[in-house]
Amino acid sequence: MLIYSHEIVVAVVACGDRLAETLVMIKSAILFTQSPLRFIVVADEPLIPSFKEKLNEWRTIMNNSFTYEVRLITFPLEENVEEWRRLFKPCAAQRLFLPSVLSNVDSLLYVDTDTLFLAPLEDVWRHFDLMNSSQMAALSPEHEDPNTGWYNRFAKHPYYGQLGVNSGVMLMNLTRMRAFSWTSYVVPVYKEYKLKITWGDQDIINIIFHFHPDKLYVYPCRYNYRPDHCMYMPICKSAESDGVAVLHGSRGSFHAEKQPAFRAIYRAMEEYQLGTDPYVNLLVTIRNYLELTSSTNCDRIYHRIVETLLKKFKEHNSE
Repeated sequence: MLIYSHEIVVAVVACGDRLAETLVMIKSAILFTQSPLRFIVVADEPLIPSFKEKLNEWRTIMNNSFTYEVRLITFPLEENVEEWRRLFKPCAAQRLFLPSVLSNVDSLLYVDTDTLFLAPLEDVWRHFDLMNSSQMAALSPEHEDPNTGWYNRFAKHPYYGQLGVNSGVMLMNLTRMRAFSWTSYVVPVYKEYKLKITWGDQDIINIIFHFHPDKLYVYPCRYNYRPDHCMYMPICKSAESDGVAVLHGSRGSFHAEKQPAFRAIYRAMEEYQLGTDPYVNLLVTIRNYLELTSSTNCDRIYHRIVETLLKKFKEHNSE
């Protein structure tokens, strides 16, 4: 595994009831990553004390292996702030303004709160090195199969490529985005298409990259693996061959009965205590919970997840 001497920066936006979900995501990142980690949590004011308390506790347990900062939600606009806060999910539109809000940060990995890392963050971060000089962000496709694609069948606005992109796991070169004047595109796009967008900030991102496709790097679906990739049949080839790097429990999949295996993996990670044996206290728990779930079309990939984690923990124990 490639170890980076510089920090891997992870940013997340959390509002309302997303405290617990965000902390589980952060826990998974700490567990799997050996490079220096820095978390930037942008949150509603009521959540800030709880984030600081838990992250301070984890820093002590993990011998200060990561740093963090918790910032208050900020929209650098003079008008319609509440409208932006309510766009799609609470505060999700904050991500659109990170190049301006985080003016001293060069690059970061943005993730939605409903994500889990099942591989080292170095595996995702290395794609910065694979971008060409014009590309300023990386995303995975929204769909793999045009027969079930949403954008190609229903969208009333422009979108990237043939099937659109999903914005839940996004590498962002903020320096290049600022040079591109990213924020100056966001507001006009919203004003022009506000009556046609369904998925809020994701649609705005799709529209911008539709008109500037050379600015986007597309990485495989294993970096943003969602129920859509297996609910009907396995359609994410990179996850089948190389395992799931980032599990995205979109549409409440970590908490609903409809995708029991997504829920089982999230539950196991939520219960896992940092600093304890991940083989005994995470992998075995995942196996046990998966055995209790009903059979679904996603079973094949869950066996692949267990195999990948088993290999990872065996390598760690042999070091």
